[in-house]
Amino acid sequence: MLRNVASPRRRNRLAHILIAEARFYAHLNDLLLAGARAAIEVAGHSHDTITLPGALELPGAIALASESGQYDAFVALGVVIRGETWHFEIVAGESARALMALTLDGIAIGNGILTVENEAQAIVRADPGQADKGGDAAKAALALLEIKRRFNPDSR
Repeated sequence: MLRNVASPRRRNRLAHILIAEARFYAHLNDLLLAGARAAIEVAGHSHDTITLPGALELPGAIALASESGQYDAFVALGVVIRGETWHFEIVAGESARALMALTLDGIAIGNGILTVENEAQAIVRADPGQADKGGDAAKAALALLEIKRRFNPDSR
């Protein structure tokens, strides 16, 4: 019986990852970026980084970059801190929804957009020495890429 299974060598080839960051809180993004970059580099892959003004721009930028064929997977990083208006719910919900829609279309994306109540929560989650959510998002993107390559050996 013939099986259409990619060899581990093909599935595990080096990947080029795009980290898209919403740099609204620079000091917090520095922590997220450090974790994401470290996780990608430890896994032996390469990466580029693009910077956007806010979390709502991340899905659009990833969609555009995906069309270029230059990247195998994507990591979305940003921080959304609850304020006094409904803007938090819109930004948190719509950025997550749009990233999920892209993922369901077959794009390997790790979502590292933190949605928190305050800066203290963000620091704990962003810091590579604590929760390391940037690193976790990069690992999620790589895991999805592995699954994508397993089921579609000819994909990037």
